[in-house]
Amino acid sequence: MNTDNTLLSTLGIEVIHASKDYVEATMPVDERTKQPFGLLHGGASVALAETVASLGGFLSIDQEQEICVGLEINANHIKGKRDGVVTAVGKPIHKGKKTAIWEVTIVDEKDDLICISRCTLAILPKK
Repeated sequence: MNTDNTLLSTLGIEVIHASKDYVEATMPVDERTKQPFGLLHGGASVALAETVASLGGFLSIDQEQEICVGLEINANHIKGKRDGVVTAVGKPIHKGKKTAIWEVTIVDEKDDLICISRCTLAILPKK
């Protein structure tokens, strides 16, 4: 997967594992991903979560006939993070013909929960 000149490269997101049932990715907590008060930006966490969910959704569909796009995402930011790395793990909780729902947990190096997110994906026919 070429991530050059994408949001993934801008935020430093690295995919560790990707399959139709499990996706894991990391993201640094640094000047690219912090808000002005020095904490991990909630939007960066959401971008990481949607990246993980979308990749898993993409790997779950018939890529010759279908596309997969984000339809809705929510996130609960549980704990602040000032530096280091966060890891997102996504797993499907629903795989339908027209929608999929992925749950993504984001943790720090100590396995403390930083954010939990749920992303609904629309599965559409290619035009």
